[in-house]
Amino acid sequence: MKKYESEISPESHPRAFAWYCYIGRFSEARRAQWAKVAAPAAAPKAKEVDVDDLFGDDDDDGAAAAAAAKAKAATKGKKEKKPVIAKSSVMFEVKPLDDQTDLDALNVRIIKDINMDGLVWGADYKKVPIAFGIEKLILACVVEDEKVSVDDLQEKIEAFDDMVQSVEIAAFNKI
Repeated sequence: MKKYESEISPESHPRAFAWYCYIGRFSEARRAQWAKVAAPAAAPKAKEVDVDDLFGDDDDDGAAAAAAAKAKAATKGKKEKKPVIAKSSVMFEVKPLDDQTDLDALNVRIIKDINMDGLVWGADYKKVPIAFGIEKLILACVVEDEKVSVDDLQEKIEAFDDMVQSVEIAAFNKI
């Protein structure tokens, strides 16, 4: 997706940028599986209607009952679905202390030092110019809502007061 980097930015397309950061975490093999799933399924056959049978004989009710019993038995054998885990995609704007702050080192420090159960940092980050040679750091993460508080995460990033002036949430999307 390198050729689109200039077109999609966190400011102009925050949701697309968050999605890009999230999808970038998956391997090529996993993404190839999605194409197979997304391929259009065969259209279900239309139920045959017997035009000549005006009074609707019930001669095939036994077959329908047998099919329903077979489907019910098949669902009993399957495992129950796991509960859905609520997740959110969050993009942070980290403003450096001054123009001498190394944003690459700051990104590495944030990712290494802030590790929590239910927190996955995005693989990519961006440096966006603000003014007068100062740039801000845009980084994304995915959090499990039950395990990670975004406010706590923001405070932990702001705790790097030798490199960080302020942190703002640029985008917050439920997954």
